[in-house]
Amino acid sequence: MKVTAVFDIGRTNKKYVLFNEKYEIVEEYSEYLPETTDEDGFPTENCELLTNWVKDHWNKLLDNPKYDIKAVNVAGYGASLVHLDAANKPLTPLYSYLKPFPEDLSRQFYSTYGDPTRISLQTGSPSMGMLNSGMQLYWLKHTKPDIYKQIVTTLHLPQYILYLLTGRKVSDYTSLGCHTALWSFEMWDYHEWVKAEGIHKKLAPVLASSSFIYRHGDKGIQSGFGLHDSSSALIPYRMAVKKPFVLLSTGTWCINFNSFASKPLTSYQLERDCMNYLTPEGSGVTASRLFLGREHDFQVARIAEYFQVEPDFYKSVAFNDEVLKADTPPFYTACMTGNGPFPEPNTQEWQISAFSSPEAAYHHLIKGLTELLFVSLNLVAVNDVQAIYIDGGFARNEIFTRLISRNYPNHKVYATDLPYATSLGAALHVTRPQTFEFSGEIREIMP
Repeated sequence: MKVTAVFDIGRTNKKYVLFNEKYEIVEEYSEYLPETTDEDGFPTENCELLTNWVKDHWNKLLDNPKYDIKAVNVAGYGASLVHLDAANKPLTPLYSYLKPFPEDLSRQFYSTYGDPTRISLQTGSPSMGMLNSGMQLYWLKHTKPDIYKQIVTTLHLPQYILYLLTGRKVSDYTSLGCHTALWSFEMWDYHEWVKAEGIHKKLAPVLASSSFIYRHGDKGIQSGFGLHDSSSALIPYRMAVKKPFVLLSTGTWCINFNSFASKPLTSYQLERDCMNYLTPEGSGVTASRLFLGREHDFQVARIAEYFQVEPDFYKSVAFNDEVLKADTPPFYTACMTGNGPFPEPNTQEWQISAFSSPEAAYHHLIKGLTELLFVSLNLVAVNDVQAIYIDGGFARNEIFTRLISRNYPNHKVYATDLPYATSLGAALHVTRPQTFEFSGEIREIMP
């Protein structure tokens, strides 16, 4: 069977997915790999364990007589770097992007290179410490100079996995443009601070093509260059939908992508948790974030405790328009300080006691969350497009989807069911079919 193999490396689960020529999944294998700690005791990915896992499964797939692997690609989480020495061995732990960035080093950086807002606007990256992966290299250079000097090549995680598969060391636009503070969206090149520090010399070259031929014995396998997972999940939509749209990728975070609005950020957008991404081809994507799923889960737990119901009660709550019309106290968030369109600290608590039932409270929780989401969507010029696609867990939430459809009566609003969008995007990008259509996973939402 001719297949495309995708290694999809998430923070929690590592998996590979095999697609046939119709982009149907024919095999999937997923495994949880335990974390380790770095030299400071901070939890992080176990790079050695991950390396061996990828190599073992790739070799088994290559040797499996059941499959004829025609193409391979990688999707992986961003803001994570692997630093290779002259023998192409990792020099350091795969430091977590959640690791705190030293305040004195941050002051040193901005005293050298200027106003944080200016740099954030130019790089499309809010200042987020280690979550700006470029700052991880700056941190290494200035706190561990002996190790930094030994670095021959630095790869973002998706490209490191690709290197394990093919031996090819490259950089790709989606990883460079993923809130790294490395890329200037004004100059469409590495930012001036990156060149001043010489950090760009450590990074593998960015290649103009989208794939290359990997030789395995006498067999040629088409290989992609690896993709940042959020950018990969956008690819099936960009290939199947011809008119401008915004994609809501929902989960713990709701990230709203508009790949038809690629202007540099304004300070107003930056202050409200917007950032820029890059497509695999190097064009801009404007995005905004909302801590939607985290806030949802926090408030659902409060509702369940107050009304003494099961924690998953909300899954059976049916849409009720009359409940939404009731006059209720305002919604206050608990998990959105420092993020989203209203990042200011919130000192008030949402009054669940004002509701007569858990169903009523849940309706107004979703109403409050979607009202915040509408502000976040407007930040990425949602009114300049014709359609909204909702992906992820909240696509199955009728209250959520109908409120969005109701608020945007001039848009087509669709809920999609593409649980493998990230893997599928990586497969599509390496094989480049002339046409691609969704197969029954989309439903239009009526107000």
